[in-house]
Amino acid sequence: MLWACIHLPQLALDAVLRRIPDPERPLALVSGPAHLRRLHAVNDAAAQAGLKPGMRLSAAHALLSDIALAEHDPADEARCQRLLAAWAYRHSSLVSVQWPGAVVLEARASFRLFGPWPRFEARLRGELDGLGFRHAIALAPTPRAALVFAGLRDGFAVTSAAAMHEALARVPVRRAALPDDSGEGDAGERLHRMGVRTLGALRALPRDGLRRRFGAALLDHLDRLHGEADDPLDWHAPPDRFDARIELGFEVESHQALLFPLRRLTADLATYLSVRDGGVQRFVLRLEHEQSHTDVVVGLLAPERAPAMLFELTRNRLEQAAIPAPVVAVRLLARELPPFVPAARDLFDARPAQAVPWPQLRERLRARLGDESVWRVAPSGDPRPERAWRRAGDDASCAQPAPRRPPRPAWLLEKPVPLRDPRLRIVSGPERLESGWWDGDDARRDYYVVETSQGQRAWAFAPAGEQGSWMLHGWFA
Repeated sequence: MLWACIHLPQLALDAVLRRIPDPERPLALVSGPAHLRRLHAVNDAAAQAGLKPGMRLSAAHALLSDIALAEHDPADEARCQRLLAAWAYRHSSLVSVQWPGAVVLEARASFRLFGPWPRFEARLRGELDGLGFRHAIALAPTPRAALVFAGLRDGFAVTSAAAMHEALARVPVRRAALPDDSGEGDAGERLHRMGVRTLGALRALPRDGLRRRFGAALLDHLDRLHGEADDPLDWHAPPDRFDARIELGFEVESHQALLFPLRRLTADLATYLSVRDGGVQRFVLRLEHEQSHTDVVVGLLAPERAPAMLFELTRNRLEQAAIPAPVVAVRLLARELPPFVPAARDLFDARPAQAVPWPQLRERLRARLGDESVWRVAPSGDPRPERAWRRAGDDASCAQPAPRRPPRPAWLLEKPVPLRDPRLRIVSGPERLESGWWDGDDARRDYYVVETSQGQRAWAFAPAGEQGSWMLHGWFA
């Protein structure tokens, strides 16, 4: 096996930056008690002004008075790590997030699908950039070695056990994520002060002495790091529903200000759906207020998962909804996740590049005009032409095929009108129609296809058994 580790050095900061419209503005995450607030992380713009993690908040304000602040939320950081685990699951069936700030996945089995490692790595980096997460990636024969290498050197890749052992021997002990169950502090720092600077020097020490001084966990870690012992990981399993929330940090009273977090939520939903190889047919956009919430329900006639389509539909529904109070958070919930069947396309599709497929056009019209304004036509089984069709709102109701009848005109008049033409020519007919006795609208007609003196082909009827008083009911194309 070969394991790829995606190290996320600024996961907490990225979790905030990806949901604000201006990520280039100086921003810092703060933590700690109210009387001793400190900076937990800063973005590049804040770092250029001299701010750095661990600085007192008062000192940060002295250097940069207009800095934007956000509370460090470990739960939000964990949610983003789970989102990335779900994203990684689309590339590998073995994914683990048991180490904070990292996602580990088995990569060798994916080479047949995504190509060799350089191509696979480029794909991972491109998608991570699109999701808005800074990262470092490394490849190694063991998951712990990949974790260590990713924290040391971005892009490092080693595929053989011998090369991995050689590279590990040069790793500083302070950067090897060494555990310490002795309760005396960080094991790597203690070993460094003792003069043991690299993992190679550490492995040369007697194991009994290391066990007495640092505990058995250190030796287990070294064995698993070098592939000399099994390393059981906590595997990630995708959840059965999607539930994501973005806290805005300020009150929003307009639809326009909600579009940025909405785009991020629908993109995350699309990523989750691609992992499950499924679609979504109904979901709820919940606008949270101080004491209540407003639900905007988005329903589709068929499952979808394209991010642009989901955003467009949700935006149209949102723009039609009233906002009764300022919005402080936005939440997206999707519980109905049916399988997704892509629409059939011809190999040589002649459709123009800017044309929209019919299912997506239908959903856009429904979202913009309302559910009742867009409908399908389905056969009703009634032989009377004016009642032979009915409105149908979904594809299932149109599954029953229309009964086989003689040709019908493409243009059926709303009401029959007299047809006066002295030189009518009967092309075909009659077709006897007797129906409607059960609902009080009895019809007894003989329908003919006739040609007028001007060459038009019409569909007309006369009372059963009679000819002469023609009634026009439709035109053939």
